[in-house]
Amino acid sequence: MQAQPLIAVSDVEASSRWYQNVLGCKSGHGGPDYDQLMFEGHMILQLHRWDAHHHPHIGKPDVAIGNGALLWFWTDDFDDAVDRIASAKATVLEEPHENRNAQHREIWLRDPEGYVVVIAGPYGDVGM
Repeated sequence: MQAQPLIAVSDVEASSRWYQNVLGCKSGHGGPDYDQLMFEGHMILQLHRWDAHHHPHIGKPDVAIGNGALLWFWTDDFDDAVDRIASAKATVLEEPHENRNAQHREIWLRDPEGYVVVIAGPYGDVGM
């Protein structure tokens, strides 16, 4: 089994560009209504426009975006991710830091739609 999270957004194409820049992934579908973000042949995130198609359980755009949920990504190259984040001028909520409980480094961001995104390095990536 593999997770394939889907988030609802107001602008799929702009969100796709943001995630491609920040995560170093590629569009696997493209378009104004829906996109699949791919990394090394695997779908890591789906983007769906709020009002595209009829999905009654996708959520409501007038309710707090992402409350209680984090989009958490793991990467082998944390330093490269931090460089991409700086280049993309992403909104950083927590600068790169060590999470000793999880035994890795992480950085917390807010995407253009308001979702919280965390990028974490590999296990044991502390004290570097």
